Amino acid sequence: MSSNAFADDWAELDRALGEMAASVSVEVREDGEWLDELAALHYEVRREGKAALVHLWSDQRNLTRRVLRVKERSENRILLEVQRFGNAKPGRLEFLRADSPRSAGRITREQFRSRLRRILSESFPDATVESLSAAKDLEHTFSELYVRGHMHEGSQGWAFLAVSPNESAAVIEGILAFGILWLDWTRSHADRRAVGGLRLFVPEGTSRPLRERLLALSPAARTETYEWRKPDGPMQKVDPKDAGNVESRLIPRREIEMALGAARESVALIRSLSANTALPIETRVAAGTGETAVCFRGLEFARWTEQGVLFGLGDVQQPLSRGTEPALTRLLRDLELRRRSEAEEMNHPLYRRAPERWLETLILEDPTKLDAQLYPRHLYSQVPALAAGDRGVIDLLGVTLRGRLVVIELKASEDIQLPIQAVDYWLRVRRHQREGNFQRNGYFVGVELDPKPPLIWLVAPGLRFHPSAETLLKYFAPEIQITRVGLNEKWREGLQVVFRQ
Repeated sequence: MSSNAFADDWAELDRALGEMAASVSVEVREDGEWLDELAALHYEVRREGKAALVHLWSDQRNLTRRVLRVKERSENRILLEVQRFGNAKPGRLEFLRADSPRSAGRITREQFRSRLRRILSESFPDATVESLSAAKDLEHTFSELYVRGHMHEGSQGWAFLAVSPNESAAVIEGILAFGILWLDWTRSHADRRAVGGLRLFVPEGTSRPLRERLLALSPAARTETYEWRKPDGPMQKVDPKDAGNVESRLIPRREIEMALGAARESVALIRSLSANTALPIETRVAAGTGETAVCFRGLEFARWTEQGVLFGLGDVQQPLSRGTEPALTRLLRDLELRRRSEAEEMNHPLYRRAPERWLETLILEDPTKLDAQLYPRHLYSQVPALAAGDRGVIDLLGVTLRGRLVVIELKASEDIQLPIQAVDYWLRVRRHQREGNFQRNGYFVGVELDPKPPLIWLVAPGLRFHPSAETLLKYFAPEIQITRVGLNEKWREGLQVVFRQ
């Protein structure tokens, strides 16, 4: 049967779609864009004159197309050439077998991508959207969590990245790194129009962290931020000057010393429960709580509070008392056995947990192993503390022997966000530096601080820097001087610097 004859036989087309839908998961695409799973749609094929009509509908969409011909029919694919009413240009409607149904998250993102084209056409009536994709591309580090594309207005081209309101706060906050990578790629592959800059589209009320970070970019990045006031737009441009002061807390040093002093007796009791008097136990004040975390090579296993000491790993904790002392003794014994450089089981959870904190303890023990320029007595963890809380990296703030502040970001594994997070922290340090807050609050006592902008050192095992780091770094402002410090892979056995870039 020829394609045209098949198109005229609307009953045969209806039967073929029914057989495909009954057997496996089937995706419906129009002009290459995913619409939905066929199982989630009602569908009807009917004759109108000499042509067949395909009608697809659900609570989210209603689509009717005139079938011009069947371009392909196989066991796994039916491809129709169709015409939208009021549009003379033919289109493609495709029914494609899939190995398995798409996840709920992927369906939500595909639906967002479909809506985004309409939102952009309403918000930018003079622009032409040339591409729109949410496909993962591991080779170029393009994430499926964002919809990417490019548009042009006259001779001016723009790369853009959009994130759905259904994504988590961490995904929304991570848009800048992926946006810069997309901007760089589109510029290097532009053939007709130069790509002038980057547009980022985020949900209402979520752009402040993004606008803060834009302060650290060079003019070459030329980034505009937009929010949509409703789930489906339209977009509204946000003035970058409205970012305000970057949020952070600088706790006076005397308050930290008082909190550590209040916990000293309890920490001594914990030490006494171990037969090893040289047990590597450290203490730190938990940001924003006034409580003292008690750690073994960086891993918190107990906490001093005004009500008493709690111990245990993660959410499983119990109060310390005479009756529970044996349980804490066993925990200390496990930590000493499992959490050491020469441990036999390197895949044991106690060995692998909190690697950044373990790395931090090694640097705090002897900062000169990281760099001989560092002032050993003036190296602070999580100072200032970020309002956002734990970001998965460790921040150290130090000073060189010549008085230059140094922001040190520690990461034990590959992380695309590391340069952005470092700059995020740098902005806060720079503000406190300009306002003279550090020495006013008891930090760097006796050191004459250099007024130049702080340096940034990104510290990680040499093979654990993300390949995209080089691209991200070239879009930062010239005043931000960044050095990558590569460590030996077996840093737990002894810290060594293998390269500086």
